[in-house]
Amino acid sequence: MTRIADRFAKLAHERRAAFVPFIMAGDPDYETSLALLKALPGAGADVIELGVCFTDPMADGPAIQAAGLRALKSGQTLKKTLAMVRTFRQQDDETPIILMGYYNPVCAYGPADFVRDAKAAGVDGLIVVDLPPEEDAELRLPARAEGLDFIRLATPTTDARRLPMVVKNASGFLYYVSVAGITGKAAGETQAVAAAAARLRAASGLPVAVGFGIKTKEKARDIAKVADAVVVGSALVERLASSLAQSRGKSDIVVKSVLSLARDISGAVRAPREE
Repeated sequence: MTRIADRFAKLAHERRAAFVPFIMAGDPDYETSLALLKALPGAGADVIELGVCFTDPMADGPAIQAAGLRALKSGQTLKKTLAMVRTFRQQDDETPIILMGYYNPVCAYGPADFVRDAKAAGVDGLIVVDLPPEEDAELRLPARAEGLDFIRLATPTTDARRLPMVVKNASGFLYYVSVAGITGKAAGETQAVAAAAARLRAASGLPVAVGFGIKTKEKARDIAKVADAVVVGSALVERLASSLAQSRGKSDIVVKSVLSLARDISGAVRAPREE
């Protein structure tokens, strides 16, 4: 089994959802970002989404756009992001890591070289926001050949005609974007999310992670009752930005502040579901 499949099987046995934090690799710099990545499993992360910075992130709201710009300014590259994962794997060989970003950096790297190097570094899956199923030959098929999961996005506008194409070559889990819009917007209503998650599970046979707009432990707890995983990104990135300003750049204070929020949210997510 892959790390992702193994983790979701374990959580299903424990009758709880996964906590999936998102951080931007290289934000605000390589060393601080790496320290945060290493510490997230201890703060309750079951799966980690590691952002790949890009100049034109069309699906990201202001907070994650700003994180990407900070990372680019600090000199972060796709090669450095893979190096970060390799370093993480020296201490943690169990926590799944998903790279989330856009196709342009992968295209510039070379898709075949990228999936080979990503697998060797210890990456488990990919979320490429702007690469539709019609372009599977570009990256999805090379990724499958290397044993990397390719996580698809589904949204409230994914209708019955489109859904079969979305799930056709998906693996690992499905990522349900709970709102029609960018990251950071308010999450969808829990009842609507529950119905969507059930529909996606039935269509794919895969776990369903829900993200976009989940910023509080209360909302995370509600979503965790109906989803297989809860993704939290903007709230953590916003905490990093605010603590960065208040701490005058002291990395240990920044890391502690972000981890504190991660622990609060993970505690809400990780509560066992009622029978």
